[in-house]
Amino acid sequence: MRISIFGLGYVGCVSLGCLAELGHEVIGVDVSGFKVDLINDGKPTIVEKDIDKLIADHSAAGNIRASLDSSLSVDQTDVSIICVGTPSSEDGSLNLDFLYHCAAQIGKALRSKAGFHTIAIRSTVMPGTNRRVSQILADASGKTANEDFGVVSNPEFLREGSAVKDYFNPPVTVLGSESQRALNIMKEIYKDIKADVAETEVGVAEIIKYVNNSYHALKVTFANEVGNVCKKLKIDSHKVMDVFCMDRQLNISDYYFKPGFAYGGSCLPKDLGALVNLSESKELQAYVLSSVHPSNEYQKQIALSLIIEKSVGKNIGLVGISFKQGTDDLRYSPMVDLLQELHQQGYQVRVYDENVSLSLLIGANREYIQSYIPYLSDMLVDSLQDVFTQSDTIVISQKSPLLISLVDQHSDKKILDLVRIDSRTSNGNYVGLCW
Repeated sequence: MRISIFGLGYVGCVSLGCLAELGHEVIGVDVSGFKVDLINDGKPTIVEKDIDKLIADHSAAGNIRASLDSSLSVDQTDVSIICVGTPSSEDGSLNLDFLYHCAAQIGKALRSKAGFHTIAIRSTVMPGTNRRVSQILADASGKTANEDFGVVSNPEFLREGSAVKDYFNPPVTVLGSESQRALNIMKEIYKDIKADVAETEVGVAEIIKYVNNSYHALKVTFANEVGNVCKKLKIDSHKVMDVFCMDRQLNISDYYFKPGFAYGGSCLPKDLGALVNLSESKELQAYVLSSVHPSNEYQKQIALSLIIEKSVGKNIGLVGISFKQGTDDLRYSPMVDLLQELHQQGYQVRVYDENVSLSLLIGANREYIQSYIPYLSDMLVDSLQDVFTQSDTIVISQKSPLLISLVDQHSDKKILDLVRIDSRTSNGNYVGLCW
């Protein structure tokens, strides 16, 4: 396929060489004559393992060339991939001026170009950029998005020092677009790359790079804080993290990675608090670890605000009250905190939890109820159906096979979902906590 790459910096240069290696005819486009001359001389614009050989080989074979002429480059290609820089502004936001200027240049070139053209955004951008670029292209070209051209969000996951290897072995190829034709063209370009293709919504494709890198930063900082504590205790932190990484069921897995309500129970709050306290006792600042609990408390406030804002009337039914599904343990349950707040604010609350029965609660759990929620016995109902019948607003914190059909049957009820019972998104009487 004939492809033009706009921007011959780090991502653009790597893309140029790797796409040529995949068998495509590629034109690099840049405003810098120096970079253009380097490529045309068979030399890369960056220092990166293996890219020098790719550029040299494919330049000699005639598969790569570079140009200052954006109009000619667009006219001679079927796909344009935007790889221009998106530097940070002083306030921390992204400066997208280069990208928008590039889109305008491509749009002007499309005025006189026949046929469908695909534009892929490889630069790191914020959600909403795809839509803005589509509008710029339409205004500059006089053509119609998704008919005459399509814009695809296609984030890159390249690490400096292993970018060529990463290009050919990505964890996933992410493609988001409102144009199925453009998506199909991009999938054809990447058909020889052995990676799963995530064909997703545009917003997902735009934000995923930020989520990935923020998590990577979190991992580095988490490991460093663990290391600082371990060193104070004369414990080998690398051995600790080696054992940590052996757990592929919970520690390194998709478990716990579902946005929803706050965590609770006796283990997580207690052990997190103990590690933070241990850090402080060794005169260490564990900024990440000490921020976890306040963030969890904030999630409770978000849920409470959602209930107060969206509830219909004062009759509320809670589906689930224990700290997690499959247990009757109410200690440190975030739902108990919600129940207390709602009770204090005068809401009439009904509670159903198949695992909670006052007659079976013993020991610390019974003492906890007597101390903190002695009124719970007056709120418990016997069945899910009773919760729906007796309440105007239903708050769901646990899943059940019966829930989906009940939610569908009671379309007149306001449903506030804290755990995402299925794939539905906020719409009408159904409201998800963070989806």
